[in-house]
Amino acid sequence: MRIQQLRDLLALVAASRLEMKALYRRLSQHLDGTRGKMMLNYLQQQQQQVHDALMRYIAAAPSHILDTWYDGIVFEDFTQRCQTQHLAANANDEDILEIHLDLEDRLIKLLEQGVNMAATEEIRGALMNLVEVERKQQKQLVHNVNRLEDL
Repeated sequence: MRIQQLRDLLALVAASRLEMKALYRRLSQHLDGTRGKMMLNYLQQQQQQVHDALMRYIAAAPSHILDTWYDGIVFEDFTQRCQTQHLAANANDEDILEIHLDLEDRLIKLLEQGVNMAATEEIRGALMNLVEVERKQQKQLVHNVNRLEDL
């Protein structure tokens, strides 16, 4: 998919979060373990929250920022990627985390493309803040999963 405006980039990332939520719901239906199901349920909630926060950001951001044009940002078919993900019925937390981190890294790299191609420092800063929030949430999730394994 070719992205033309910052608005499109952010909307695509928000929509991709809903795709991830749907993926986690589907994977949860085929998983045997309670712990894995709980983790997938948590990830579903997290994806909805991130989607909602991005939509609020899009609604509140100045149009001169959102209407910024980009040339050359292309992103994979994320829906297809989510639809082709599978887990074994006996998958563990690490298997789930591996899928999640892979998908999340793809979205972060997309935002980083936006940072690198930003026309102004204001736009670069706004996108960099989003990237930093995403990275911080990623680290927190890994930390929380590792703490769960210690219990």
